[in-house]
Amino acid sequence: MHLRILDKYIFREVFMAFLFGICAFSAVFIGSGTLFKIAKYITDYGASLQAVVKIFIFGLPGVIMWTFPMSMLLATLLTFGRLSGSSEITAMKSCGISFGRIAAPAIVMGLIVSIGAIAFNEYVVPWANTAYRNVLAYEIQGTTMKSQEHIILKDIEKDQIQRLVYARLYDADTQTLQGVTLQDFDADGHVRHVENAEYADWSGSSWTMHNGMLYDIASGDGQSEHTIRFDTQVLPVKANPNQIVREQKDTEELTMKELKAQIEIMKTQFVDTKKLEAELYQRVTVPMASLIFALIGVPLGLQPTRNSSSAGFAMSVIIIFFYYALMTMGNALARSGAIAPLLAVWLPNIIGLIAGGILIRRASR
Repeated sequence: MHLRILDKYIFREVFMAFLFGICAFSAVFIGSGTLFKIAKYITDYGASLQAVVKIFIFGLPGVIMWTFPMSMLLATLLTFGRLSGSSEITAMKSCGISFGRIAAPAIVMGLIVSIGAIAFNEYVVPWANTAYRNVLAYEIQGTTMKSQEHIILKDIEKDQIQRLVYARLYDADTQTLQGVTLQDFDADGHVRHVENAEYADWSGSSWTMHNGMLYDIASGDGQSEHTIRFDTQVLPVKANPNQIVREQKDTEELTMKELKAQIEIMKTQFVDTKKLEAELYQRVTVPMASLIFALIGVPLGLQPTRNSSSAGFAMSVIIIFFYYALMTMGNALARSGAIAPLLAVWLPNIIGLIAGGILIRRASR
């Protein structure tokens, strides 16, 4: 019974400090980034008040996402620093409660925050980023067309892909799709027909492919049955250039499921996907940093200091700097191919987990 009361007390203290951290770090990010962008949109494009409010609201989830790990670190440092400074930790230990038992509520909260952050990053952030882009493109900057790489169009019926069109580049100046590949699938999901073309241009009502090859694929073995070269061929895509560009999503607008599907599609076209793979794995590693920071923050919060608030802030800034420096290095290694993307992106969390384990073991002694 007493332990349950203690758990609730520590959990509540960590939770309140966590909320404070989210507000504090969000204010820093908004003040140093979002507000400057909004000021630029007002001066450069004459953005309306309504559009500015939408930009601010839709930009918040992406900002808050990055504050979860930082806030968890700050919360554990402040809470356990205060408990240690007021000798409450000593009192708990004198009652025979182990350090691991004292730390458990904070670590459990770190796990809850990590799981919640993964869900938030999957279901809220991509939607908000898409809404942000649409407001920026169509309400502030205007519907100006722009060139775009890796165009992907899919026809799906009853959760089964029927047709896939991939283009290496959309050139807005010439309204052409460069490096076009069309694939038709049978009922079992196997490719039965492929068309490759040097480019496809827009005539005002339809797309026409030029200088290409047509392949009919034998069912089962994946071997080409018939091969025909063509000069021109109609591309069965109804969307016009404006619709095609609008349908495409930036990487930060994709869910993990959509990222996986795009990686698989791009691999079939022999496109380098290391950047996308790093982004996919980072959708998990950044939220999981909340748990890692809880493991690090709890024992570090016990350092003998009476000025726990200022020490907690200073220590959190240092740890966050080193973590994000490692994360940046890991991303660079992943994209260069020096290390497998999975290992490179998880590198900061692995190091943090080892450091947290060592610190907790020392504190338990």
